[in-house]
Amino acid sequence: MITLARILSYIIFGLFFRVEVVNAENVPEKGPAILCANHIGELDMFLIGYKIRRYVRYMAKEELFKIPVLSFFVRKLRAFPVKRGRVDIESVKTALRLLNGGHIIGILPEGTRTRGKDRKDIRVKPGAAAIAVKAGVPIIPVAIEGDYKLFSRIRVIFGKPFRIEANPERKYTNDELTEISRNIMDGIYKLMEERKWK
Repeated sequence: MITLARILSYIIFGLFFRVEVVNAENVPEKGPAILCANHIGELDMFLIGYKIRRYVRYMAKEELFKIPVLSFFVRKLRAFPVKRGRVDIESVKTALRLLNGGHIIGILPEGTRTRGKDRKDIRVKPGAAAIAVKAGVPIIPVAIEGDYKLFSRIRVIFGKPFRIEANPERKYTNDELTEISRNIMDGIYKLMEERKWK
């Protein structure tokens, strides 16, 4: 089913959008990593994996698992649910287990679609930082620009992997984790500033 989802992604994004993928080679060929991206729409998790070789196991809001058709595809992609608004311990445990198994997990730290919103008004969630601190694995920043109107331009920029300097044994406060997640998002938006549209 993952292969089918990839084929459908090629068809949809290849025919109905003008997609530019930048620096996909920054995704490591093997080993665990956390992929963090901004969130412009519900198709983000399909778009990000559009032209990379590795499969990404996404942390997706639990509401998606309650929408019949979308739930079918989300489950077949082996995404796992997260409760929004707080650090969801069960989803963190699932993420750490997957990372220990050598997978890439995908997280959208903003937690909600942000296109058209002022970044200053967006509350970044602490979950990405909580997992990154515990796991100590590389983070792959990904910036998405554009929208999902038919035949519109969309760009996906993969940044170079980096690690967070943190003590996995220390208990960080929610505010500290939120600040780390905010720093991750700042790096993602910086990718857009560094590479302008052609």
